[in-house]
Amino acid sequence: MKQIPNLFTLLNLVFGCMAVILILQTGETLVTSSEQGTWVAQLPEKIWWGSVCIGIAAIVDFLDGFVARLFKATSEIGAQLDSLADVVSFGVAPGMIFYQLLRISFIGTEDGLDVSIWALMPAVIFPCAGAYRLARFNVDKSQAYGFKGVPIPAAGLVVASLPLILLYNYFDLNSILLNKWTLYAMIILLSWLMVSTLPLMALKFKDFSIKNNLPKFILLIVAVVAGIFLKWLAVPVVFLLYVILSLAVAKKEAAH
Repeated sequence: MKQIPNLFTLLNLVFGCMAVILILQTGETLVTSSEQGTWVAQLPEKIWWGSVCIGIAAIVDFLDGFVARLFKATSEIGAQLDSLADVVSFGVAPGMIFYQLLRISFIGTEDGLDVSIWALMPAVIFPCAGAYRLARFNVDKSQAYGFKGVPIPAAGLVVASLPLILLYNYFDLNSILLNKWTLYAMIILLSWLMVSTLPLMALKFKDFSIKNNLPKFILLIVAVVAGIFLKWLAVPVVFLLYVILSLAVAKKEAAH
């Protein structure tokens, strides 16, 4: 029974590895030649499935903690194993999404097919920041009902949503999201949010009173409404609201 939670954690890692494999399998659909004789970037179909695998890994990541508490099988090795799995599923895999999207962003430029590896290397900043965030979390026992910096699963899911947003081209955002400067900015911003010490709320409920959990209830309601009307675009929208609400709560508590 004690190993059941660890099996869930390893399943998280399995889906993270599958995500990396799918994201990097571009096949022959990365570029096509247009009628004007120029190269046109296409989003590799399997990158979407990589995003789905990251989403499934997030569900499993939630369940392993639930199962550990259910069987009273929490352990130090389980906590360390969870972090190692999270580095792959929510660090390396999203980093590879950034890598592929940067490749696509350069294809439409002059000599884009021969882009330097150094132009793509900023993608690895994201998993490095995530690994640092997890290491700091593991040695800091004061983050039970609040976080210092954005948790890596939250940041990873934002990145995982990008291929799905691009798939449906919500509000004609593809040209913006596939701009290299937009991608560089997102890498820097999300990485900084993870390694920062900004006070962010944990989505755990001590009780279910509205007074003590109003920001969480607001976030939940907005998430449901945004999911209905914005589809996959709801992920970054809810993420931004989560950061804003967390900072507002922290400021209010500091004032008291």
